[in-house]
Amino acid sequence: MNAASPAERSDRYVLTLSCPDKPGIVHAVSSYLFMTGCNIEDSQQFGDRDTGLFFMRVQFSATAPVDLEKLRASFAAVGDTFAMDWQLHEAAERMRVLIMVSRFGHCLNDLLFRARLGALPVDIVGVVSNHTDFAELSASYGIPFHHLPVTAETKADAEAELLRIVDKERVELVVLARYMQVISDDLCSRLPGRIINIHHSFLPSFKGARPYHQAHARGVKLIGATAHYVTAELDEGPIIEQEVQRVGHNLTPQQLVAAGRDVECQALARAVKWHSEHRVLLNGSRTVVFS
Repeated sequence: MNAASPAERSDRYVLTLSCPDKPGIVHAVSSYLFMTGCNIEDSQQFGDRDTGLFFMRVQFSATAPVDLEKLRASFAAVGDTFAMDWQLHEAAERMRVLIMVSRFGHCLNDLLFRARLGALPVDIVGVVSNHTDFAELSASYGIPFHHLPVTAETKADAEAELLRIVDKERVELVVLARYMQVISDDLCSRLPGRIINIHHSFLPSFKGARPYHQAHARGVKLIGATAHYVTAELDEGPIIEQEVQRVGHNLTPQQLVAAGRDVECQALARAVKWHSEHRVLLNGSRTVVFS
């Protein structure tokens, strides 16, 4: 058997935390890791003067075999002392992801390919769609496809079935890869900080159908895309990543659409990767991204 690569080793862990900023936090965390026989490999931190909150991500390795649950139990005292909101994960743990899509498949195809290559630390456990267009694509990757048609009359039932799939497959993250249905407030509240969406950054300037054609008609010089967490406020959740591309007057509307597909794929892939690596911490209506 080949030796595990550094990224696959099971003795590496990631600790993320946020709490009210006060002296002694870094010392308490580093002292805890030292006392438990762990070695810090990477540490990033940020103190937000506007909110008075402190954010930290630490990747560390254990110098001797250690049980994750025991680590969590022993760190709880440190967390309680500083009123931390914290999480502790194995670095090699792959996040279980469910992708939702409608009839634009570029982001879905990009995520499936990146996951197969190992460029994303995720296990895609299913694809959900209100259409059947990408059933064959999903099958080619050996991923279950769930057709959940949505109408005004069936929306509640479709979301209930979606939650059943989330529970059954132990889904940790739902990715809206150009899923063109509005998520209900109830579903947002059931999965807070666990749904990522992608949209073109022309919002709110170019709403409705064919936004790239609208942008072309206005002669835009920059196109872009925004990946963000989904909240009850439509397309206004905390932003994780944005991507832009300069465009010229010589592009046709179809070429603008093609360029837009590329920036959407790039922004969404980075957002999914960073979330799956526990690099994104919520800071009210914003995010702290330790990239």
